[in-house]
Formats: sequence, C-alpha cells, structure tokens
Amino acid sequence: MTGTTLFPPIEPARSGMLPVSHGHTLYWEECGNPQGVPVLFLHGGPGAGLSTDHRRFFDPAYYRIVLFDQRGAGKSTPLGEYQHNTTDFLIEDIEVLRHFFGIDQWLVFGGSWGSTLALAYGEAYPANCLGFILRGIFLCTAAEVDWFINGMKGFFPEVYAEFAAAIPEDERHDLLQAYCRRLFSDDPAVYMPAAKSWSRYEGSCLFLAPQASAVEAFETPEVSLGLGRLEAHYMLHGGFMQEDQLISNVDKIRHLPAVIVQGRYDVICPPVSAYRLQQAWPEAVMHMIPDAGHAALEPGTAQALVAATEQFKRNKKFN
Repeated sequence: MTGTTLFPPIEPARSGMLPVSHGHTLYWEECGNPQGVPVLFLHGGPGAGLSTDHRRFFDPAYYRIVLFDQRGAGKSTPLGEYQHNTTDFLIEDIEVLRHFFGIDQWLVFGGSWGSTLALAYGEAYPANCLGFILRGIFLCTAAEVDWFINGMKGFFPEVYAEFAAAIPEDERHDLLQAYCRRLFSDDPAVYMPAAKSWSRYEGSCLFLAPQASAVEAFETPEVSLGLGRLEAHYMLHGGFMQEDQLISNVDKIRHLPAVIVQGRYDVICPPVSAYRLQQAWPEAVMHMIPDAGHAALEPGTAQALVAATEQFKRNKKFN
C-alpha cells in the first residue's frame, strides 16, 4: 500500500451487464486476484451507485473484489427504476451474482444503505458469508427515516430549509410524501428537480466539514435520479422489512466475524444505530471514529476500513 490510506487506483479485470428479473440489468465489476478471497462491495443510497474509489479498500493481490450497481443505480438499467425494486429483490440479485461468479462464500463490505443490505443479505444467507465490514450503520427503522427527513435540520438548518423550500408550503408537513409524489412522476420536468434537491440535501451533510465536490457529484443526473428516487422509495416502505428486523434477526449472523466503523459526528446515520447493533451483537468489534461524519472517505473512517480488510486478510477475524 502507498502512503495514502487507500490502495492505489485499479481497473477492473473484467466487467459486464447481468440481466436479472423484471427487466432489470446489473452492471458488475471484478477486480484484484481472480484466485483470491472473495469480497462483495455493497454501495450506499440505495441508488448511489459505484465510484472508482470503492475498489481501493482492498488489497488487490489478496482479494477477489466484486462490485455491482444495485437495481436502478449507477450503470445498471433502467436508471432510477423503482418498480420490482425491494430489499428481497436486491438480496436475490446478490445470490444471482454469487452463482454467476462461482463463489461459495464471500466477505461482505457495505456502508450506509450498504450496511443495511449487508445485514439483510447475511441474515437471509448466513452460510454464504465469511464475515462483515460495516460502516455508517443504517437499520432502516421508522425513527431513522424520520431523522433523515426531519431531524438533520438541527445540525444543517440552512440545508434543510433549502430542501423544504423545493416543496410548496401546504405540503411541507410531510416532506417524504411530497417528494415521492414528484420523484415518482413520469415527467422529467417534475422528477429531475426533485431528485436534484433530494441529492443536494444528502450530499451537503455527508462530511464532518462539508465538501462542495461531494455536493456537485450528488447533483449530477446519473447520481441524483437513482439516489433520490430509490432512497425515497425505500424510506417510504420502511426498507421493505419489518420494523427493527435487522436487530431482531442478528442471532443468525452472530457467529460470524464483524467490524463496525462509525463516524462520531455522522449526522445522516447517527451513532445510536451502530451502538444498538453492537449491543445486540457484542461479538462484533466497533470502531467509533472521533473526527468523522458519514462519508467513507473521511480520513479516519477510510483508515479504519482498510485496517479491517487487512486484519481479515491476516487472520479471518476481527479482534
């Protein structure tokens, strides 16, 4: 590894499009050592898609790194499609990918919504998982959804004011429903401004010290449509899970090694969710990063994530 926290940039050894059910097609990448220990990267959002930095948390000489854009996200098609897009569909897509790659078991790495999906997948298919590296825990409970829509204004009042201002005053009593009415429209003149506003709201709250480049990236059409539509879709339906399902079913994966990396000042996914998960899963190791917000590329967070992949490489468990 170089002097930077992440491993050097790497190009995919191969990539492609994989048809799944109901007209969805997934973009996938495979990087690193084709004979290495498999690791699955699950991106956030839902709907945020991949970036080239996501390949760089793993030693490419050791890991067989599999990444993909989830339904409706990134390079997967159709972009922003929320029909036939639920947590159960995403879980089954992961299994389709696992069989496609001929993988028996893999380490599962996910942050934010990626942590939600990692837990849901692991609890559905624990025998297919080697362990978990989870960041910025989001359990998709009603309280967390309400916090995202209404609670972040306590820390980012000016950002929230702009988010609310995109909605007529007589609809602001329920911003999630108001945004959904626009995001699920068939008219680009209606759904694109709403998607851009939603994504700008999240991008402005990602880092401990907000970064204009993050906001600009989130506002691009290819990110904002997937992110805005699919986040609203999943939040509206409670992640298509029973309330607190991920905590209730954690015993199914407690025997597997896990590390949790959480930013102390994560406003998007506050530390209480990571704390609740670790209390339910005391065998999991939690690293609370004292000077980090939500983003995976906060320096302390990125360092802890790379350290976790390196530790798993050494001894297949986390201490």
